[in-house]
Amino acid sequence: MYEIARAFLGIHASAIIISMILVKNQYEMERLGQNIGRLLKGGEIIELIGDVGAGKTTFVRGLAMGMGVKESIASPSFTINRLYDAKNDIQLAHYDFYRLTAPGIMENELQEALIDPKTVVAVEWSSSIKHLLPEDRLTLEIQSPSETTRIIAPKGTNAYGGIFKELLS
Repeated sequence: MYEIARAFLGIHASAIIISMILVKNQYEMERLGQNIGRLLKGGEIIELIGDVGAGKTTFVRGLAMGMGVKESIASPSFTINRLYDAKNDIQLAHYDFYRLTAPGIMENELQEALIDPKTVVAVEWSSSIKHLLPEDRLTLEIQSPSETTRIIAPKGTNAYGGIFKELLS
């Protein structure tokens, strides 16, 4: 199972800081997403930062499983976004802005999803829309030190601290 650097968990006045999460393969990445997905209730925003092949969509696949999505998850690189129905009347909105230098007409749709309390938003390649993302979000920065190993540096506001407390217990 993935490893969380427990010694570095800190919850500060406005942010949670965990030094790193070590993921050794794609199955662990999916499992991490699944464990986080089980804890989501709607209204959460997750920004995924990492190179091509870092495991962003693999994480979202696990997130969807944890949320109870029945459909198979595909990368929205060409379609820009995909919506999935999850359990408890919530949905997962998965965006990928890799091919866009500006959000264009997607800006309005993204803004609606970001304020919907019944929607969990996962965003890949957010540089063109970062100005739209609220400060209250979970950011997972994924680095690839080897072909299979990933180091994930999470940051977020205290609203997301409960997720990591739950993962550590």
